Amino acid sequence: MRPHTPAWVSNGRPIWVTFPVQPRGSPFLQCRKSIRGLSTAKAGAFVYSHDRAVERISASVREFYDRKQKFRIFHGSTNSTRQSTVTHKNIIDTSSLSHVLEINTEKQTALVEPNVPIDRLVEETIKHGLVPPVVMEFPGITAGGGYAGTSGESSSFKHGFFNRTINNVEMVLADGEVVRCSKYEKPDLFHGAAGAVGSLGVITLVELQLRQAKKYVETVYHPVSSVAEAIEKIGKVTMDPELDYVDGILYSKTQGAVITGRMTDVPNQNVRVQRFSDAKDPWFYLHVQDAITKTSGPTTEMIPMAEYLFRYDRGGFWVGALAFDYFKMPFNDYTRWWLDDFVHTRMMYTALHASGQSKKCIIQDLALPFSTAEQFVDYTDKAFGIYPLWLCPLRQTKLPTMHPHVNEMEADGHTLKPMLNIGLWGLGPPQPDDFVQANRDLERKLRELGGMKWLYAQTYYTEDEFWQMYDRKWYDALREKYNATSLPSVYEKVKVNINAEKVAMIAPLGSSLLSTWPFSGLYGIKKAIDSGAYLQARTSAWRSIGEGDRFGTNR
Repeated sequence: MRPHTPAWVSNGRPIWVTFPVQPRGSPFLQCRKSIRGLSTAKAGAFVYSHDRAVERISASVREFYDRKQKFRIFHGSTNSTRQSTVTHKNIIDTSSLSHVLEINTEKQTALVEPNVPIDRLVEETIKHGLVPPVVMEFPGITAGGGYAGTSGESSSFKHGFFNRTINNVEMVLADGEVVRCSKYEKPDLFHGAAGAVGSLGVITLVELQLRQAKKYVETVYHPVSSVAEAIEKIGKVTMDPELDYVDGILYSKTQGAVITGRMTDVPNQNVRVQRFSDAKDPWFYLHVQDAITKTSGPTTEMIPMAEYLFRYDRGGFWVGALAFDYFKMPFNDYTRWWLDDFVHTRMMYTALHASGQSKKCIIQDLALPFSTAEQFVDYTDKAFGIYPLWLCPLRQTKLPTMHPHVNEMEADGHTLKPMLNIGLWGLGPPQPDDFVQANRDLERKLRELGGMKWLYAQTYYTEDEFWQMYDRKWYDALREKYNATSLPSVYEKVKVNINAEKVAMIAPLGSSLLSTWPFSGLYGIKKAIDSGAYLQARTSAWRSIGEGDRFGTNR
């Protein structure tokens, strides 16, 4: 049991509290009053637990502030592939803030603590026929992480980054003050903290927008035969108001698929229903490649709503295939079925960090103007030869921002043009110097083509290079205004210690077996098993949402 986990957790899973009430005034305070007004002891315990946790966090933060000491936040999990460079031992533990406090069916909102994973949130909202407009493809990414980091997914061409779907946020500032911010209250903080990786305060509660969910996503795989065709096709389909989801996969420079999705309650009777969550099901990217190889035209399938949202969980898009290469194992239907517990993203992240293999991978998301995206793929093809590549169109956030952005305007001179995210995920050069140089060259080429990288992964920019891309004057002013200068800055949190990374990539003479193949990988697997993360995939309720009633429980 995690620290401060309430006693009403059953089988490792929180028992959610949902009330279709219409709060008045402050959604945070009034929602708490409405819950307290009920006789349910568990509901009151949720509220009591939240209030006490925020009080503890506030008091601890204030102590560090008074002592002029920096601290780091322990969330309980991470979906970042970079190692923290913040080495101080002062820790603020927010791992207990992991509950859905309210689903408001009238307002179509959810009141959520920051460490609620997105799959657990979807499991709860979908009971009420609702779903967040932007759902991160990896189930373990949390609501707070989606706000403090950058989360752009296949619905972001329409809704923008995940934080654009948040109404308001409760935050503990660096001096211990607890505030609420929104578009109307402290709007500069509300906007600036999105993507600022916790460098302006500690998030303790968010109110999310929800939308009507449907039973299926009618999914179409459009084959493309060139990078230019893929980019052009994505630009075209994002103009279709009937579509809810758009992304793409490039298997090579001459084979790819643009994938479109439309939510519906009425399945096409002539189209098969396809799932991706069971061990016997195909990995999504392999299934799509098989579909576009068998036919020259579009292929349509009906995918149950939650199965679509988390279609990339098994295999972590396709990064899971690297584990089979590492252990020199066959990569086929049988071995993927046999090792299914180990290829869900929660297990993969745990093993990746514990084994040290994340230091040997280039796992980067890179946002570019549509106009230079083809040039960038030409570069990565020659420099890395990494495939597949993920393509995801993104609606930009207004400037200034700590999110990736490209300063290109539409013809009206006011509207920012959309960006295209390219997911580049694979092994880098094996030698430390070559690995660092390859990353530096990648960053240089990205800047040359007007693009920016996401900050969840390794960042090799010098401080001067980093702040040439972001509005430092705006960011520093926010830090001063909200007393956040005692917190590590964004750059301090994301920069790579190059010398330390080089040492970590190559085992020193006389080091233990844990530094060598295959023992580092086996150690990573052991730590992943010890974490019990595989149980979260096995017991995921969203996998059982079936074809009985609207959002039934029979698979």
